[in-house]
Amino acid sequence: MVPGENIHAVAVAQIRALLRRQGPSEAVPLFVFDAGYDPVPLTLALAEEPVAILVRMRSDRCFFGEPPHKAKVGYCCGPPFRHGAKFDCKQPATWPAPTGEHHEEDALYGPVRVRCWAGLHARPKRQVGHGHGRRPVVPGTVVLVEVSRLPGHSREPQVLWLWWAGPGAPDLPVVWRAYVRRFDLEHTFRLIKQTLNWTTPRVRHPEQADRWTLLVLAAYTQLRLARPLVADRRLPWERPQAADKRTPCRVQRAFGALLPELGSLASAPRPCGRSPGRPKGRLSGHAPRYQAIKRSA
Repeated sequence: MVPGENIHAVAVAQIRALLRRQGPSEAVPLFVFDAGYDPVPLTLALAEEPVAILVRMRSDRCFFGEPPHKAKVGYCCGPPFRHGAKFDCKQPATWPAPTGEHHEEDALYGPVRVRCWAGLHARPKRQVGHGHGRRPVVPGTVVLVEVSRLPGHSREPQVLWLWWAGPGAPDLPVVWRAYVRRFDLEHTFRLIKQTLNWTTPRVRHPEQADRWTLLVLAAYTQLRLARPLVADRRLPWERPQAADKRTPCRVQRAFGALLPELGSLASAPRPCGRSPGRPKGRLSGHAPRYQAIKRSA
């Protein structure tokens, strides 16, 4: 991603590139996004693609149902309605009967209730650079996920609002678990940042950052593959873990004992003289600066 690019346009381009590489498939791929993305531009841009998207939303969003039919009175009846009844996520009194509902018992989250309302749309916003015409109304499905507890009982659970759009109807047992799986990715990012030092090096060029990212991912893969080969070195307040459930952070503590058994595949470096250094009278100049990428931009 280049600084200044639109995050929605970049995400759509990446999805289309992935679809071209994978080719046609019977199953409809589901792409999950966090709350930093706006579901309306994504739904509008991917309307012609055979994909489904799932986007987390704030709990204060408002949507509207199908507009009522406007009876014609005389010769002038005015323009047709664009919005129907209001659906306020904060006001349960504005919620109509759900179009779909699912209940199940989960070992980590307890009783789970998932409801959805199809045919809702957000009020289109007039954006800069799109002229003064009417923005298209983009319908989708609003999904509400309610759980009884969180893993570890760390805090009280909150409701989860999701936006689903795609061909057919959403599979509610799959939809709520698809977003729960995203939390695993968040913990992975935290591990590679804090433990594997993903963001520690201050490199100057984007190519160096890409190369370092690939090295960090290779190290993470080694930790995942070494789980059954190392002992469980836990701290005094931690509980024992089975080999197939051992976290990469615990594997890293005992990974040093595994290195002597693996040996070294590289030969010892050989000196090849002294570097001539910078030519006399030549200046290196200022290092190039790159704008930081912020999602809010």
